[in-house]
Amino acid sequence: MATKLDVPDIQGLLARGYRGLRYARFTIFGIPGAAAGQALLSWLVPQVTTAGRFAADSALHVAFTAAGLRRLGLPDGVIAGFSAEFAEGMTGPDRSRFLSDVGASSPGSWAWGGPQGPPVDALVLLYAATPQALDRRHDELARRLVQAGARHVIVLDTRELSDNEPFGFHDGISQPVIDGLPRASQGVAAGGGRAVAAGEFVLGYRNAYGQYTGRPLLPASADPDRLLSADPERSGAADLGRNGCYLVLRQLEQDVGAFWRYVRQATARPDGSADTGSAIALAAKLVGRWPSGAPLVKAPDRDNPQLRDDNDFRYYHADPLGLACPLGSHIRRVNPRDSLDPEPAASLDATGRHRLLRRGRRYGMAGHGRYGTGLYFICLVADLARQFEFVQHTWLDNPTFSGLYDDADPLAGSRRPSGGTFTAPARPVRHRYLDLPRFVRTRAGAYFFLPGVSAMRYLAQLQDTGPPPSAGR
Repeated sequence: MATKLDVPDIQGLLARGYRGLRYARFTIFGIPGAAAGQALLSWLVPQVTTAGRFAADSALHVAFTAAGLRRLGLPDGVIAGFSAEFAEGMTGPDRSRFLSDVGASSPGSWAWGGPQGPPVDALVLLYAATPQALDRRHDELARRLVQAGARHVIVLDTRELSDNEPFGFHDGISQPVIDGLPRASQGVAAGGGRAVAAGEFVLGYRNAYGQYTGRPLLPASADPDRLLSADPERSGAADLGRNGCYLVLRQLEQDVGAFWRYVRQATARPDGSADTGSAIALAAKLVGRWPSGAPLVKAPDRDNPQLRDDNDFRYYHADPLGLACPLGSHIRRVNPRDSLDPEPAASLDATGRHRLLRRGRRYGMAGHGRYGTGLYFICLVADLARQFEFVQHTWLDNPTFSGLYDDADPLAGSRRPSGGTFTAPARPVRHRYLDLPRFVRTRAGAYFFLPGVSAMRYLAQLQDTGPPPSAGR
């Protein structure tokens, strides 16, 4: 039986990626104080697009860092009910090492979100069908921010949405299908795989383990107007986290020139001339799909644009040794499907506990601006440690992933102190490509909480009720 989600209370970004809203602008700012922040939030709440409302012209979403929630008036005892990763933030030394945000990716050099930079309290994501609609909504938001006295406003412009990511590959094909959303049955039928438990992405619902992920709970007395949902585990507490999720935002610079130089040099003919076909084939091996999006598992020898949106494949029986799609390729790491030991069904279950709902947008143009071109990587999860951080550390940055030896993710992986090799299984002898440079660097980032609409209404009236005590987590 499908989970029944409270879609009018869930922000719409969880339900859709807004492919029809091709223009986007993200605004980050510091909250000047509780009263001003709550007044601003009171204005924003009616503007928020929910999962139950289709956005034909534009959409708006609001999220907060742990620091931002404190500035709104939530005490530390309530903040402690959120995950430790969220409460601590993305930039602590131990977390930076864990996420491979070191060297050129160190938070000390970030454009925003770094420990020496201005505070990052809140995020407003705007999407629109036309540049004019985007400008109109952004101008209105900018006026309100000025009136509220918002500090250190940072505006992140994106490029018009296209089917390709900056390296030139068709993107956005493989997304988890969330149980309880209207598209769940359609997505599974279309080859999206088994539906993932709603609680993997939306707090206050059962996750893949049949449990409720920890979240801040308040005594019922702290919510006299009954704005919040009741704890579904029937503790009697008010559930501040229900219908919300965590939002990871990272500004990832992609060195497009270095990527294509590397594959051309690695596949050059003996006389030094370029072999374009071999260069594209190697690039496809690094990614796991051809530039059109066709998966190597189904098109191992040449690109087949007819398969550009094909997501209906697995690895265990079709390509167990990685002869078609290398074991260390990017798409095989971020979604191993049924290829993990010990057997396919168990692997699908394990993979389903580490999925990410991606909502990123491109930015910049190669050769322009301090941080060139890249991706505003956005993902939504209910468990930062088990989902985003696990995928980043254990799958992408792991040089021994799937029995390999010195192979981090060839696109986004770290090269420190190892991981600069890419292995392409082949008969009779595998091919090993050495000294891969780092093609992707982290230039900024933060962890946010994307609240449910009821939670936002509650936060907007804290000045009337005073800070709530915590009922635990």
